[in-house]
Amino acid sequence: MPEGQISRENNSLRRGLRARHLTMISIGGAIGTGLFVASGETISTAGPGGALLAYTLIGLMVFLLMQSLGEMATYLPVAGSFGEYGSRFVSPSFGFAIGWNYWYNWAITVAAELSAAALVMKYWFPTTPGWMWSAIFLAILVVLNALSARAYGESEFWFASIKVATVVVFLVLGVTMIIGIMGGNSPEVSNWTVGDAPFVNGSTGILAVFMVAGFSFQGTELVGVAAGEAENPEKTVPRAIRTIFWRILLFYIGAIAVIGFLIPYTDPNLLQAGISDVSVSPFTLVFDRAGIAAAAAIMNAVILTSVLSAGNSGLYASTRMLYSMAWKGQAPALLRRTSNRGVPVPALVVTTVVGAAAFISSLIGDGNAYVWLVNASGLAGFITWMGVAWCHLKFRKAFLAQGHDVSELPFRAKLYPAGPILALAMCAVVIVGQGYDAIFGDHDFVALISSYIGLPLFFGLWGLHKWVTHAPAVDSLGADLSRHEGA
Repeated sequence: MPEGQISRENNSLRRGLRARHLTMISIGGAIGTGLFVASGETISTAGPGGALLAYTLIGLMVFLLMQSLGEMATYLPVAGSFGEYGSRFVSPSFGFAIGWNYWYNWAITVAAELSAAALVMKYWFPTTPGWMWSAIFLAILVVLNALSARAYGESEFWFASIKVATVVVFLVLGVTMIIGIMGGNSPEVSNWTVGDAPFVNGSTGILAVFMVAGFSFQGTELVGVAAGEAENPEKTVPRAIRTIFWRILLFYIGAIAVIGFLIPYTDPNLLQAGISDVSVSPFTLVFDRAGIAAAAAIMNAVILTSVLSAGNSGLYASTRMLYSMAWKGQAPALLRRTSNRGVPVPALVVTTVVGAAAFISSLIGDGNAYVWLVNASGLAGFITWMGVAWCHLKFRKAFLAQGHDVSELPFRAKLYPAGPILALAMCAVVIVGQGYDAIFGDHDFVALISSYIGLPLFFGLWGLHKWVTHAPAVDSLGADLSRHEGA
């Protein structure tokens, strides 16, 4: 080996994630503040019927995307996931842009979760500086990720388990209250007929919630990244893909239905809910009406685990994407190195520094720089989802063009090719709809630009790589279908 060259054999990841880890990683990535906090505002905006319809449509889109991702991740389980698939089946430039887009998305998400954690802790320690809690939590997340993939998976399993248990208890209590067993009320149905319910603000309200719901479901794609370190991925990945969608959909649809039955959409508390005031979270309101003491404190603790779970997953996903890009020559070679436990420590350090720098920017001046950073990452998840659908179309085309048969696939996506095509269209609707309020509502064009800033960044990366490398699009007959991670 030439001097200075890094050995792939000695710097590889370890397959330490089990089936239960994969399942909880995806559930934990999707169930968070979007459900515990923002769900109240969605009902206030579109009514219980409009919110249910919007979440159901987004659930369908996620189902189709998970089918596409499952087919590719089972056949080619690599840590680079979307970036690797983009480079192999679309073009090296597209893979480069998708990889950096996804890394940036989660690196900035880490910063956002550190800010959220500081707000949550103010509930118990109002006089303690928020940055101190953010620093403590960042140190905890870094240690968990630096130990091993198994340590990350185990911590995420327990973080997610707390959230799942909370939602299950909420659904059980909610149903007993709806049918009149608890709370001393007769069966609840009136909230679905009061005012403009079940649909409020018509199609405009549904569109607004459609976009919020899309952000709430982001994180389900983490199973594609984790597949690169999964034990026996041909069995564990399909199992996770088959179970997580239905569980997540049940939790979201069930929770929206319970809130819609028990709290009228006209309740002002639904619009006031926020991380800084968990006392008006719809979950807190329902628990309080059920007679559970210290409901706000309990939900505050659950929301804290949600925030830490999102930060934990963000650090893991962005680190693995950076490591994978380094092996493809799309990031510095130093980032290829791993510890003796199979952890890409240099990539973890770089991601941590970027996340911490973004968080510090929120403390400087009025924090405008941080707001723009977060807005730039806002569309990154939807861009990634569109990339998954497109890569799937190109993957299946290459698979068949090179003489393979779909019977050879360990996991086959349902509704192909209609599934990825419909998912592409629905993601496009969400992206275009980001500017609806700015254009037709308050005419805030600064907000309009900040909402879409992620798009020119993505296309800029794509175009820059294309201009520098002149790399051609991948031909179906020449696509790399070998079942190893490309270097």
